[in-house]
Amino acid sequence: MLDAVTLDDWRDVITGTLQLAKGGDPSARAWLAQHLVGKPETKAPTPLTVVVNQWSGRDTVAERLAKPLIDRELYPFMHQNDAWQEGIRSAIATELAEKLPPPEIAEDQAAARVSTESAEVIPMQLAK
Repeated sequence: MLDAVTLDDWRDVITGTLQLAKGGDPSARAWLAQHLVGKPETKAPTPLTVVVNQWSGRDTVAERLAKPLIDRELYPFMHQNDAWQEGIRSAIATELAEKLPPPEIAEDQAAARVSTESAEVIPMQLAK
């Protein structure tokens, strides 16, 4: 598949889809949103659930934020390796930061690449 579709081909597809989305095409907007933002991991609570929680005095956000701290106190054996895991995450983040250009440099390169390309873009139609 990667041999058949070049990066420029894919860039044309994205550009065409963006133009369609800006023009109001709901399927183009949905496709872009799914790939740019992703699908929500959870569903929003129903209005009734929100009202019941408010009446009962429950704060689900506070409960969700407190859960890891409560679990750490109740089940310390499950968190014996937290520092070790954080060390690995930190080492990987440091290595990535060394190997990847800072975002402002990447943006400058993208802007330079766009300015060198043809100004005329023909949007591709999405299959419905």
